Amino acid sequence: MTDDTADSREETPYRSDNRRQELMAAAAHLFNQRGYDATSMRDIAREAGMLAGSMYYHFPSKDDLIIATYEEGTRLISEAVIEATKDCHDPWERLTRAAMAHMNTLFGGNNFSILLCADISRTAPTLRSRLIEIRDSYDALFMELIEALPLPEDVDPTLLRLSLLGSLNWSSSWYRAGGQTPAQIGAFFVRLIRDGLKTPET
Repeated sequence: MTDDTADSREETPYRSDNRRQELMAAAAHLFNQRGYDATSMRDIAREAGMLAGSMYYHFPSKDDLIIATYEEGTRLISEAVIEATKDCHDPWERLTRAAMAHMNTLFGGNNFSILLCADISRTAPTLRSRLIEIRDSYDALFMELIEALPLPEDVDPTLLRLSLLGSLNWSSSWYRAGGQTPAQIGAFFVRLIRDGLKTPET
C-alpha cells in the first residue's frame, strides 16, 4: 500500500461529506443567480472547484442536486421557525414569531432557504411534484400555527396560509436592505391579516 493510498482512505469519509456540502452550496448559489434550467452540472462543478466527472459520485444528476438543496433549505428554515415559536403560547404571537423567523432566514445569507421562493413551474412534472412535496412539509408548520388561531368560521385556514406565505416569499423579488428589516416585514404581514379579521365595531 502506498502512502497516497493510505492518506486517501483516511480522508475519504470527511472529504466526501465536505465535498457534498460544497457542491450543494455551489448549486444553491447558482440556482438562485441563474435559475435551474440555465445552470449546468459543469457550472456547478466549476463553482465548487472540482472536476465535473467527480461530482457524479455525490449526485448522479442535476435533479438530485436541486432536491438535496431544497431539503437543506427546508430543514434550515423549519428549525428557525420551530426555535422561534417553541416557548410561546399565544397563537397570534406564535404566528408573528414564525413569520419573523421565516424572513430572517430567507435574508440571512442562506442560499438554501431562499431557493424555496424560486419559480418551479417550468421544471419537469416529476421533479416539480417532488419539490412541492418537500415544500409542503414546511408549509405544514404554518398550517398548524394558523389552525390554532381564533378565526371566524367563514375564514378558510388554507387560503390564509397561502396568502401569508405568498406575501412573505414574494418579498424575495423586491426586498432591499436599508428599509424595514426582514423581521419587521414579517410581523407587518401578520398584523395586516390580524387587523383585517377584526370585527368592525358598530
